[in-house]
Amino acid sequence: MKLLFLCKRFPQQRDLIERPHGRFHHLPAELALLGHEVHVSLCSHRRLPSTERVSAGVTWSSHDAIGLGPRRLLQVLESEASSFRPDWVIGCSDAWYGWLARRIAAACGANMAVDAYDNYEAYMPWNAPLHWAWRRAVRSADLVTCAGPQLAVLLKQHRSPEALDVEIIPMAADPAFVALERTACRNALGLPLDTPLIGYSGAWARNRGTHAILEAFRRLRRNSSDARLVLSGRPPAAACSAPGVMALGYLDDSALPVLVNAIDVACVITANTSFGRFSYPAKLCEAMACGTPVVATATPPVAWMLGNRRQHLAEVGDAEAIAEGLLSNLVMIRVNYGPLPSWPENAKKLHTLLGGG
Repeated sequence: MKLLFLCKRFPQQRDLIERPHGRFHHLPAELALLGHEVHVSLCSHRRLPSTERVSAGVTWSSHDAIGLGPRRLLQVLESEASSFRPDWVIGCSDAWYGWLARRIAAACGANMAVDAYDNYEAYMPWNAPLHWAWRRAVRSADLVTCAGPQLAVLLKQHRSPEALDVEIIPMAADPAFVALERTACRNALGLPLDTPLIGYSGAWARNRGTHAILEAFRRLRRNSSDARLVLSGRPPAAACSAPGVMALGYLDDSALPVLVNAIDVACVITANTSFGRFSYPAKLCEAMACGTPVVATATPPVAWMLGNRRQHLAEVGDAEAIAEGLLSNLVMIRVNYGPLPSWPENAKKLHTLLGGG
């Protein structure tokens, strides 16, 4: 079959042309390995030039909404779709691409699917017209997929009673995230060899509950005074300057699996919000794939991902429970989380849902 994916170029702040990752890259690439002809049309709004390349058996084209202008961008996308003549148009990465997939599929007479990995309506709660367009796309889609059961229940509300169920294509770790020898990883990053290391990597925002990290770490150090909190990315200055904190800044993509394997426990923080109640963190997938012990806030999606293993879960916003979990998980070396989702398995399921033999 011919499959056309529509996606933003910078999902999760990473450039799919220069830094391929996640479901946005691996699902199209794995479907190409299964014999499909796959084209991914990417959109940006950074005045970037249009580009096209073939990588991982997939044709990737990118166009910019500011550089071309919205009207010209739609014309280019519709022209590419008309030339490609897809059997399926699949919108992913945010609500705009549900609306766009509906328009492009109608224009070229293709089946239409949408894929969601978050509650897209939580991104811009004030943008009611976009939310209505997203819901129309979900309602009219021939296939709807998403990252987990809580999000499936939410999206099912926008489907007609006779429509097919919302199918689950779970989040998975990228292939580079495998178990590595911890001492070698610490040496590679210049981290202390005999010190308990807690790791956090990700966004800092009060509405995501990250304020609890520093309080939990302060409580942990009452019982483990030599522990260090290792941060990557761009944490606030108050976090970087706190006692016991080691801030590494932004790391190259190739160093991220090394960091996950270097720490003793990974801390994964979500919140009880319209975003957090439907968030399936990629960072959790990565830690589990490496066998690194985790302490995560027990939102329903995170508890589902962890198979409700209570030793790895703490109540949302409860710094004392997070600290207790970190302390108890420090004694673990590696954790066998059981069978985990993978992108090849996910692509095989999507292949079947799209009508592949």
